[in-house]
Amino acid sequence: MDPLEDVLTLLETRGRLSTSLAAGGRWALRFDAPRAVKFNAVRRGSCLLEVDGLDGPIELAEGDCFLLTRRRAFTLRSDPEAVPVAAGPVFALVEGGVARAGRGDDVFLIGGAFSFGTRAQELLLDRLPPVVHVPAGTRHAETVRWALTAIDRELTHRPMAATLVAEHLAVVMLVHVLRLHLLREPQAVTGWLAGLGDPVVATALTCLHRDPAHAWTVAELAGAAAVSRSTLAARFKATVGQGPLEYLTRWRIELAARQLREGGGTVAAIAHSVGYGSESALSVAFKRVLGVPPGDYRRHPTRR
Repeated sequence: MDPLEDVLTLLETRGRLSTSLAAGGRWALRFDAPRAVKFNAVRRGSCLLEVDGLDGPIELAEGDCFLLTRRRAFTLRSDPEAVPVAAGPVFALVEGGVARAGRGDDVFLIGGAFSFGTRAQELLLDRLPPVVHVPAGTRHAETVRWALTAIDRELTHRPMAATLVAEHLAVVMLVHVLRLHLLREPQAVTGWLAGLGDPVVATALTCLHRDPAHAWTVAELAGAAAVSRSTLAARFKATVGQGPLEYLTRWRIELAARQLREGGGTVAAIAHSVGYGSESALSVAFKRVLGVPPGDYRRHPTRR
């Protein structure tokens, strides 16, 4: 697996679709802060997106989509002068899977949310800006448009297992959105995600994720990336925010934490599976990274 695939798998990424929205004329809806990562895509027309804490609205055109990666209230509206009403009562009156605002249906949005397992905030969401906006007209956006069109087709025609297929397509869309965001705005991401935008660092990250139990050295990683040890160490630190071996330690602990949450294996067996020679070595590293020993984490994985 590559690092992005690894993290999304570790976080048990799931997509689910919500009610679509048709709107026309002058309209505005105010949404409470979502509990999960929210996404919307404009399939027809255009509107404005305003998110609490951000300066100014974001113009959404046909084919655009966005991810809201923080729990912030937001507003969708036809124009700056439209007075917003609460979205909850509007969506409570849904008919045929579509909520309606204003008069007409010259604007149509599909939406949903992504849910993740434990540790998503630190490992992924904190690495992203509050809003990831992917304009339809940008280079490489074709793949996102394909996924959205396929989702739309499933929801419109409702063949067998349509909801399941559409929700898997939503995860495909998420991967493409993250790829495009890394290409368009690499400076807007941090940590390991930023490292994927540097070919040297990305090579080292791929090595670490491919075999995390291996006793990697900076020299080995530098050889894989065809650079000197000092170059690798400097570029890794500058982009990821920590050295390659420190990153390896933290990733091993994430893998161990997943096994502890799933309840399988002894601590000693888990230690060997992620590259530690003994249970005590894992325990020391685990407590240093997550603040609790492995046994306590297994009993209360959400308490940190």
